Amino acid sequence: MAAPARASGRRGRSADRTDEVTDAVLDASRALVAVAARSLAGVADDVTLPQYRALVVLATEGARSLGELAAALGVHTSTATRMCDRLVRKRLVRRRQSSEDRRAVVLELTPTGRDLVAEVTARRRTEIARIVARVPRTARETLVSALSEFARAAGEEDVRESAAATVGVG
Repeated sequence: MAAPARASGRRGRSADRTDEVTDAVLDASRALVAVAARSLAGVADDVTLPQYRALVVLATEGARSLGELAAALGVHTSTATRMCDRLVRKRLVRRRQSSEDRRAVVLELTPTGRDLVAEVTARRRTEIARIVARVPRTARETLVSALSEFARAAGEEDVRESAAATVGVG
């Protein structure tokens, strides 16, 4: 099967190189998704990447209502409900009554769920560190700057600090 055509090679170079940067980010994202999948499979092969994403949201943002979790994941509430039902059965998430509104239910990680997020994060960190070690030293500073700007543009600027504090991973 032929590789997809590179947008930057087909259209020429624009002044801001948006197509070239987009292609590079797509390549990097494929590598990072593969790292995430391997890290998760090494810990819990019965947890899907979307389920893991829900666990990470709860780890970084704390207890959430089902609607808040669905919004954070960008899914319909019914999808989040089915996902959380599975996570509750796996004892990774628990439902509890809201302290502010007794009619409302909030979702939170169990200690097992928190441990799973911490273990997967540690595995991802180890594998990413191996990859970064293969990046030439002269490119690492640029990489840090570029990825930090990318994370900020995506609205992820403070996730690392809150995740590390929540799950005990630095």
